[in-house]
Amino acid sequence: MKRSVAVVGAGPAGLTLANLIQQSGIDCVVLEKASRTHVETRPRAGVLEHRSVTMLESHGLADRLLMEADRHGTCEFRVSGQAFQVAYSDLYGGRQHYVYPQQEVVKDLIAAFLDAGGDIRFSVSDVELADLTSSRPSVSWTSADGVRSTVTCDFVAGCDGFHGVCRPSIPDGVLTEFTHQHGIEWLAILAEAPPSTKAIIYALHEDGFAGHMLRSPTVSRFYLQVPVGTKASDWSDEQVWEALHKRFALHGSTWSLTEGKIIEKRVLDMRSHVVEPMSYGRLYLLGDAAHIITPVGAKGMNLAMNDAATLSHALTDFYATGSETGLKTYSDDCLRRVWRAQEFSQWMVNMIHTDVGSPFFGRLAQARLEHLAESAAYRASFAENYVGP
Repeated sequence: MKRSVAVVGAGPAGLTLANLIQQSGIDCVVLEKASRTHVETRPRAGVLEHRSVTMLESHGLADRLLMEADRHGTCEFRVSGQAFQVAYSDLYGGRQHYVYPQQEVVKDLIAAFLDAGGDIRFSVSDVELADLTSSRPSVSWTSADGVRSTVTCDFVAGCDGFHGVCRPSIPDGVLTEFTHQHGIEWLAILAEAPPSTKAIIYALHEDGFAGHMLRSPTVSRFYLQVPVGTKASDWSDEQVWEALHKRFALHGSTWSLTEGKIIEKRVLDMRSHVVEPMSYGRLYLLGDAAHIITPVGAKGMNLAMNDAATLSHALTDFYATGSETGLKTYSDDCLRRVWRAQEFSQWMVNMIHTDVGSPFFGRLAQARLEHLAESAAYRASFAENYVGP
């Protein structure tokens, strides 16, 4: 088999790239270890930035998203039993967030790619990369029915996540890795409960952070800050709701939290990880294969799509003109945005979390929130970074 590009991984990064380069007449094959049903139904992030939606729309990939996604331009912060809102859309040119679950994005991108004649191999295993520094690298895999296949290509796009095979295929000593453990964890809860709010809520409480994120008219996502080492099984449903009620509580307010059946509980390890450069030979890393960011600020899926858009421009230019400029600057172009997002996410982590072992840091977080409530300039800076520059 011969293709111009082999894309390893059918998440937002890989599928966005596959659609964009296919529209430019560049042939590719997409390899995915999970089944189509799995990738189209696994719950993940659900917030798209204005820039990501504009990019998808310009390529005809946002029709259902624009019809069904909720638009958000305001978020709410709670501290010491008081609440204030930041209308970030008004502060940054009317740009909004679009609440649209990642699995729906994936579903749309798979359908668009296949409808246009694209080639996706699901349920593959034993993926191996070879000859990455040659002009014709190759990728081999085993299909669900046990057949071993190999594709030779011009380029390989590594979009297979943090635990994938692409980044480990790069020899030791080539990449510089930057890792930070934030010293906190989140208990992520998905509940069949209508949203109790029209705006995302970030609550700072002496017991720890609580978040209320919107997913659909009938499903809500909640987060609770928990001690490092916590297991999801440590928390009963009753304990979850009790903690959420306590951390969201407002003084003198009739606001109430709507409960429902909890359908998922898992613990998120809050860590950040970036590798430099994001390429080696003819292999280019995208999304979680190159960088992990905390869920704070909802940047992960958007960074993955930005990587895909950046690489698609470089590949399109290469095949149209022979220029390798975009390919050579791909890593630097992406990393500027990645590090800016990392800085904002870290700033926001420090603003909405309590270090239960050190009241000093809890008071710093409270001071940041009070500054955000009182300073127009502070809110304007927050808006630009939060909605995506």
